[in-house]
Amino acid sequence: MYTLYYSPGAASMVVHLALLEAGAPHDLKLVDIDAKAQRSPEYLRLNPRGVVPTLVVDGQPLSESAALLMLLAERHPDSPLAPPAGTPERAAWYSWIVYLSNTLMSSFRLWFYPQDLDDTPAAHAAVQRKIESVWDHLDAHLAAHGPYLLGERFSGADLLLTMLMRWSRNMPRPATEWPALGRLADRVRARPSWQRLYEVEGLREW
Repeated sequence: MYTLYYSPGAASMVVHLALLEAGAPHDLKLVDIDAKAQRSPEYLRLNPRGVVPTLVVDGQPLSESAALLMLLAERHPDSPLAPPAGTPERAAWYSWIVYLSNTLMSSFRLWFYPQDLDDTPAAHAAVQRKIESVWDHLDAHLAAHGPYLLGERFSGADLLLTMLMRWSRNMPRPATEWPALGRLADRVRARPSWQRLYEVEGLREW
């Protein structure tokens, strides 16, 4: 049994999806970010940085969504989350997870919280160009080698990518305007795990 501390649509989304894909028993604990619940003494005891998600595994609270995705794939090897350990496909899977975390997740942090950078139009435009350059790269890869990041095989890397595409929905040019990315998003959004998450978390907008 896992316990996931989550906020709807936040980075906890990919961890919740991974739990659903793995069929892993879990409890959900809502962290109301609007009410600053992530800064409550109770939550800070679990996650001193006051960020979402936190996943309690065997009594140990852990954080960082990409790391949690990798952990769940290791703990549930029969799930579709990752190719078998020791294969070339698994090595490529690790590369995609780290790439998405290093490029998109860090850039989105600056997009949504520009005060962490120089909050100027030029700085904001630079972050937008950075994110769009990643969409260019990913779209070209999927067009040539898709439909998923690992070719014909769906994996947790596609869950992570689709969550990040969702984060771009209100940007001047959302990720789904790239054709191959849009097709991947449609495939992932059709999965039972995505539909179940929307039902449980009460999400409406893509």
